[in-house]
Amino acid sequence: MARLGRFGFLGVAVVFHIIYIFSIFDIYFVSPIVHGMTSFGVERNNGVEAPAKRLVLYVGDGLRADKAFQSFPDPSPSSPNAPGAFEPRPLAPFIRSRVLKSGTFGVSHTRVPTESRPGHVALIAGLYEDVSAVTTGWKLNPVNFDSVFNRSRHTWSWGSPDILPMFKEGAVPGRVDADTYGEEFEDFTKDAVQLDTWVFDKVKALFASASRNATLDYALRQDKNVFFLHLLGLDTTGHAYRPYSREYLHNIKVVDEGVREMTKLIDDFYGDGKTAFVFTADHGMSDWGSHGDGHPDNTRTPLVAWGAGVARPVISVSGTASGHEDGFSADWGLNRVQRNDVGQADVAALMAYLAGLDFPVNSVGELPLAYVSGDPKEKAEAALANAKGVLEMYRVKEEQKKANELRYKGYAALGDEQSLVEHRVVEIRKAIDQGQFQQAITMSQDLLHLGLDGLRYLQTYDWLFLRALITSGYSGWIAFAITTVIDMHILHGQTHASRTFATSASFGAVFAALFSLLWVRKAPITYYAYAVFPPLFWEEVVARREALQLGGRALLKNVSSSKGQILLGVKALAFVAFLEVLVLSYFHRTVYTICFAAAACWPIIYGRDFVMHRKILISTWVTACLSMSVFTLLPAIKVENINVILIGGFLMGLVGILYLLFEKSILSVPGSDGNSFSGLDSLSRSILGIQVGLIVLAMIVTRSSVASIQAKRGLPVGNQVVGWVVLIASLSVPFLHSLQPNNYHLHRLVVIFMTFSPTFIILTISYEGLFYLAFCATLVTWVRLEHHIYNYTITASTPLPLSPAISAKPLATAVPDVSAQLQSPTENPNDTTASKPSPYRSLTLADARISLFFLYLIQSAFFSVGNIASVSSFSLDSVYRLIPVFDPFSQGLLLIFKLIIPFVVISANLGILNRRLGIAPSSLFMVVIAISDVLTMNFFWLVRDEGSWLDIGTSISHFFIASLLCVFVSGLEFVSEVFVSGVEVGGDVGQGKRAQINGTALAGKVETTVNGHSVTEINGALPGQH
Repeated sequence: MARLGRFGFLGVAVVFHIIYIFSIFDIYFVSPIVHGMTSFGVERNNGVEAPAKRLVLYVGDGLRADKAFQSFPDPSPSSPNAPGAFEPRPLAPFIRSRVLKSGTFGVSHTRVPTESRPGHVALIAGLYEDVSAVTTGWKLNPVNFDSVFNRSRHTWSWGSPDILPMFKEGAVPGRVDADTYGEEFEDFTKDAVQLDTWVFDKVKALFASASRNATLDYALRQDKNVFFLHLLGLDTTGHAYRPYSREYLHNIKVVDEGVREMTKLIDDFYGDGKTAFVFTADHGMSDWGSHGDGHPDNTRTPLVAWGAGVARPVISVSGTASGHEDGFSADWGLNRVQRNDVGQADVAALMAYLAGLDFPVNSVGELPLAYVSGDPKEKAEAALANAKGVLEMYRVKEEQKKANELRYKGYAALGDEQSLVEHRVVEIRKAIDQGQFQQAITMSQDLLHLGLDGLRYLQTYDWLFLRALITSGYSGWIAFAITTVIDMHILHGQTHASRTFATSASFGAVFAALFSLLWVRKAPITYYAYAVFPPLFWEEVVARREALQLGGRALLKNVSSSKGQILLGVKALAFVAFLEVLVLSYFHRTVYTICFAAAACWPIIYGRDFVMHRKILISTWVTACLSMSVFTLLPAIKVENINVILIGGFLMGLVGILYLLFEKSILSVPGSDGNSFSGLDSLSRSILGIQVGLIVLAMIVTRSSVASIQAKRGLPVGNQVVGWVVLIASLSVPFLHSLQPNNYHLHRLVVIFMTFSPTFIILTISYEGLFYLAFCATLVTWVRLEHHIYNYTITASTPLPLSPAISAKPLATAVPDVSAQLQSPTENPNDTTASKPSPYRSLTLADARISLFFLYLIQSAFFSVGNIASVSSFSLDSVYRLIPVFDPFSQGLLLIFKLIIPFVVISANLGILNRRLGIAPSSLFMVVIAISDVLTMNFFWLVRDEGSWLDIGTSISHFFIASLLCVFVSGLEFVSEVFVSGVEVGGDVGQGKRAQINGTALAGKVETTVNGHSVTEINGALPGQH
């Protein structure tokens, strides 16, 4: 590989990490979908009908199991003074009556991610999509998989445009009718009950039309028909008002009444008692109105089945019936009724059996026989057909694997003569023929479980190879990145690669062996992409071994004594230990509280003299750290609090006002005539005033919007327009500063702070604005403190280089200027001027600590206001103030925009710190990119695809964030250069025991350049700060 410049290194970093992110899906989440299987259904004698002629599926989107069966006071009494209005009662009396009198009930356990798409796929197709499929779209299938709807004669469906189309498009053309309302109906700021009443009205209209339409009447009366009612109101209401709210509980009443009406309507229409009904939900909902992760409130949903072919309830005469052992249903008043829990995919198998359909060929669900009312022979036949369907999938998958392996090793439990599938099926058939039905059922269930285990075996077949390949890739990248940092920022490109025939041949042979193996195995293209990087990185490390040797000597030149070596070893262990602490912080946010408390004491280690000469600076640092330590003690899942939002907005506006009032004293610079130099800053002050005004306007419109939404009046159009205008204007007005730039770095940081302040008012629901204020204060103080520590700790014999001269550039031209700088001679070792002395100092071991602190601040920026373990932590409440109608991608983009703002502020501060320390703009970013993958490798091995669904979802989130961190840091470097382009920090240095500028000792005060004029820093503070 040719020597890379700054731009090339960042490009490789981004490409490598984006490609390797997909590795967990090739390893842990291989799609279970295969094609070419034969379908199986229950074999019945001629003239024997299926249990039901038709099936009705009700899905209460977002309905929690406990809320469906618990008792509450009437959430919507006809009169507050009505008798018994406050007496608890079941909110779904009709569904409860089915449980008590004519059906079977239980809890359906979903899998992560607990979202609508994967939940409905599990219910209707019987398969658990791999997690990556969620990103392919909400409405359409990423692949065509089989479903109960596809197996039906015809399916009529009503409901959300986000769910119905994907099953219509994935089925045989013309087999599924999908009647959906417009997307504008999904308005989170209005009463969502209309979404459910719309569905019920449409069903009534369909059956009413049958009396006037003979063709429709004939179609409706055929067997194997399915009716699907998707009821989204509960989910929408829960998001907006929480599942314990009166609105959500009222919606349960509406759904129950609608289900009662539909059941009666359908029974009256047919009058043959041959209709089966299933009521369930796709996922639950947390107490905070969110879902997505594996919290039990999200994974437990109700399941009630009744009608033709469904077993009647099993009532315990004395004591608690089976199924209630976990205590979850203790307060439902159903302890005497047997509870039969199932996996969500099992519902598809149940529906297929009831309607007399073949099981969907991709289904991994096990038919829950406790819900079936058939005789023992019928149940035995159904269990055998269910098992044969799963084994058919195993057969097809195994054939595909055999065709792509040099030496295939089959699943042992299904490989020997006594375990062969055909032999087992013959034994089960013999048991049925001999009337040993219970034995046949047990054997079929055991065989089905073996088939599922075999599918698991085939899905994990390549794990060892791929894990080793990915691990070598990440470790190779870390070594390569460190080598590049040493070459560019310690040795300044003065060494050359040393390649020999032996090393080149060896790595070439590794390339050839890897690619040959992948070609023989007919591996997907992503495997080849994974295989490119390990030999490429390690070959470059070996070729640049001279740089590693010289760089090591340069870094350790002052470590000669045994005591120094021991101290270095301790520091290295502490460095690695802190990285592992960051890994731990992903599971326990309070780690950041402890770390910030420790950081508050950090300046003490530099001695009393250092502290006493910088009292104001260190006091500010301690206050900022202690403030930051509070946020990780607060709940990650927040409740909307307009008062806290307004307090945060007031403090942000106050910062702007104080800066305007004291700008001259903060930035005062003496001119040649001895008078204060203010420049032509009247325009700059006016623009800052506009930014303060936008903060005030954001507070006003946010308060009005929250009040309107909480009153269920919806979001006024005027509020929505003003909100967008404020948001866009706050991001646009700062560019006006380029008309008359003030290039002092503190002024630039204030402008950046004010730019994003309105966003942290409009798009927050609680204390996020206070966090933003404390975080920015911490960053500014950190930059100043690091600068003073650096100057204090340099030895008297080491001249301190001035920061390189950087010409002032208006913000409007920053982006093209930065693009050019990415390949500037001072940053590109291939440049012909590379032999010239670098204008930047070399990195030292102390800079590793600064990089580690930067990495820590990046992590804390996220954890202080969110919880990475749960997608549910990011409430959509604030987004409704701009986008009230459900649009997951647009709303998600707004949330992401708010989340990345702290990182943008971090990048600007680090860019300024780079300049104040006299190091290359990319150097600290590159060190962070190198060390951050220690976290990534930890989380790669911690990814889980089995166990509790909370653990699975958490492990995926952790790996994603750690992997994207490198890509994110690469982007932050560019953002940093844009935001600090043209900033003047001059050659300012701190003070302490002794400081030098070009070898001349100074004490007590230092000169700083601002807009080409001299400013004196005394004891680490600017004029006006004493």
